[in-house]
Amino acid sequence: MGRARSNRGSVAVDEEHHEAHGRPQSRHGGAPQAPSVALTAVLRPKRTRLTAEASPITDEDVAAVAEFLRTNLNDRVPWTLACATVPWKIDAPNHGFMLRDGNRVVGVLLALYSERLVAGRRERFCNMGSWCVGPDYRSGSLLLLRALLAQENYHFTVLTADVGPQEILAWSGFRPLDTSAVLIPNLPWPTRPGRTRVSADPEVIERTLTGAVLELYHDHERALAANHLVLIRDAESCYVVYRESEYRNKPIALILYVSNPDVFHAALAPLTRHLLFRRRLLATMAELHVVGRAPWLGVNVHSSPRMYRSAALGPEHFDYLYSELTCVPW
Repeated sequence: MGRARSNRGSVAVDEEHHEAHGRPQSRHGGAPQAPSVALTAVLRPKRTRLTAEASPITDEDVAAVAEFLRTNLNDRVPWTLACATVPWKIDAPNHGFMLRDGNRVVGVLLALYSERLVAGRRERFCNMGSWCVGPDYRSGSLLLLRALLAQENYHFTVLTADVGPQEILAWSGFRPLDTSAVLIPNLPWPTRPGRTRVSADPEVIERTLTGAVLELYHDHERALAANHLVLIRDAESCYVVYRESEYRNKPIALILYVSNPDVFHAALAPLTRHLLFRRRLLATMAELHVVGRAPWLGVNVHSSPRMYRSAALGPEHFDYLYSELTCVPW
């Protein structure tokens, strides 16, 4: 299980400039320069001058952070579980950053860390999770972002960005991922004995998958928002990870990962039938960069905006595993 190390400290920063001028600026005119981890800032909520401190979220802070998110963001999410740990093994530096005014938590930016093998090299990733700041402390949002980005040697992703944060993230060096997608109706296709089997049985998944794909399953089998399937067609298989979501208030499956796009496309009819009858999901959303190409059935749509920041990796190196999408069931 991933747990966070304690690493506290502070650096004084004056944030009044950012509140007055809106757009964060670096001294060199590019993306804003991230200060060192753990910051102390003088904020000006409304007309009252208050002191707030941004610092790493450690294991000891989880209860207070979870209560803040339950009260201010979503009271249906099990935040204590979502904040406390991830199901894969990782020596995480923190659980993200929080903004405090005295003893009160007034802002939170969660983070999920992972290490993955990319082109033969071990790379470190940080997925920015839920970002919520109290209305009187909105100028402190930048402190949380800068503290997170100050951590060196990470590739960063934001997979649930709203319109407002997208602009801030773009100024901070983030680039958009292509979220072109197809919405596939889950239809009651007739069953045909023979070539394709769809199974959500953990024992079947365990004995079918091998190597690195089996390791991905082990890392995510206890993730709170991840659902798992294996598609077996002749001698080949495909591991599928999806989360249950909504599109225009209708329940759908959002595909997060497929290990074998060819088998995924060949097994599309029995897969969507399974999702309709076993999970009561009316459609399946598949982003093209996740499933390799456009499925033979569906309507072109765009999924939620997603962004990444990396000096070395391109968009093809990012997927949705080891992230908030697999771990936070909203």
